[in-house]
Amino acid sequence: MNNGKIFRVLVVDDSALARRAIAEALERDPQLEVVGSAIDPYDAREKILELSPDVITLDLEMPRMDGLTFLKILMEHHPLPVVVVSSLTQAGSIKAMEAISLGALDVLAKPDGGLGLGELSQRLAFHVKAAAQARPGASYASGQGEDKEVTPSTLPPGGFSSSKVILIGASTGGVEALRFLLPQLPRGLPPILVVQHIPKNFSRLMAERLNELCPFPVREAQQGDELHPGLCLIAPGDWHLALQTDLAGYKVRLTQSPPLHYCRPAVDILFRSGAEEAGSNALAILLTGMGVDGARGMLALHKAGATTLAEHEDSCVVYGMPQAAIKMKAVDRVVSLPHMPAAIMQSLRKSNRT
Repeated sequence: MNNGKIFRVLVVDDSALARRAIAEALERDPQLEVVGSAIDPYDAREKILELSPDVITLDLEMPRMDGLTFLKILMEHHPLPVVVVSSLTQAGSIKAMEAISLGALDVLAKPDGGLGLGELSQRLAFHVKAAAQARPGASYASGQGEDKEVTPSTLPPGGFSSSKVILIGASTGGVEALRFLLPQLPRGLPPILVVQHIPKNFSRLMAERLNELCPFPVREAQQGDELHPGLCLIAPGDWHLALQTDLAGYKVRLTQSPPLHYCRPAVDILFRSGAEEAGSNALAILLTGMGVDGARGMLALHKAGATTLAEHEDSCVVYGMPQAAIKMKAVDRVVSLPHMPAAIMQSLRKSNRT
């Protein structure tokens, strides 16, 4: 995807132990070169000017200047792709959510003594490479501009069939894309299941923030949740989310089977279950993200008769996952983020008539 380019990384963290662990993890990947480290934002400023990194890993708790203040200044005066690597306690997750809104592209839990270097290397490298290849702010900016399309808010007479379900997958840039997309949708839609590549603790806060913005309830999924119209469930970090059915209808199944594409939750797990359990009654949307997660699952959905939408390159922060699905001929429509709410409504109305 990057034509062999080596991405230059600057590690910013006041902990020598964390700096060493992050650097060792990243340097296991031949496409990443850690060109330096900084102990605080003032040190980072000098290193950025000196070393010209492609991407920065940033801690949020640092002396002299906190990471959020530094991030705000950085994005205003010298924007660079940033991956937050922080202690994602509940308090830390609140700061991480603010970091995303300020322009950080991704959030990862800070390594600790209980995390194997091999696992850390794979996850860190995957997300740092995604950020390095990203167009920071692409989807968020496109959702705020003049191209923003007004969503039809009226529902079909009688609503939708109880067998309909909406499945959404996203990765890098997806938190902001979801923050734009979901509030544009009206209440009363079929149930929505969302897989966003995200660490534990952070997913619950993301769901709470979306719940404040959306006209329908949004919360983190729990094992056995029953789906009903007007409900949106977010996959909890570190758990795969799948759709299952019983006599009462659709339910949620959470598992901790091995990560897929270095991710747990993985979009493919949700999409494949949707193909098996919902088939042509599913509407699947694949948003911004690096890699191929969701592409094969979307192909299975497409073959099962589901309606499939993928985000257009123009609004993607990273055009990896949608592009992979498009290359597999798994996508019915390619839609920019500002037009996605209307495309969802049109697709639902069309499937409601068939």
